[in-house]
Amino acid sequence: MTKDLNITLLFDFYHNMLTDKQADVIDLYYNNDLSLAEISEHLCITRQGVRDIIKRAEMIMKDAEENLGLAKRYITIKTAAEKIGKEIAEIELVENTAAVPWIAPRLKRIKELLEIIKE
Repeated sequence: MTKDLNITLLFDFYHNMLTDKQADVIDLYYNNDLSLAEISEHLCITRQGVRDIIKRAEMIMKDAEENLGLAKRYITIKTAAEKIGKEIAEIELVENTAAVPWIAPRLKRIKELLEIIKE
């Protein structure tokens, strides 16, 4: 079974939609990098049982993402924030920025808002 590392992102958003056992198995498998056999031994269930739990949990999270799109929206906002940060840096490099008095305070405010978005 190959690991879909996008599941870790989906898990961040949708772990509350899983049962405690599903969340534990996903956490052990993706975040702690345990094998199916190790999880099986740890939880006293069969290896096939672990695999079934993982597949079911993945399906729940993928369905939730398809319906809600939170992870996709997060990535879009994060990418836009990074681009805004680069644009700010480029504007600050322009030599005549200091000659226009209203630019510096506005850039400072934009940076503050960008930090809020990044949080």
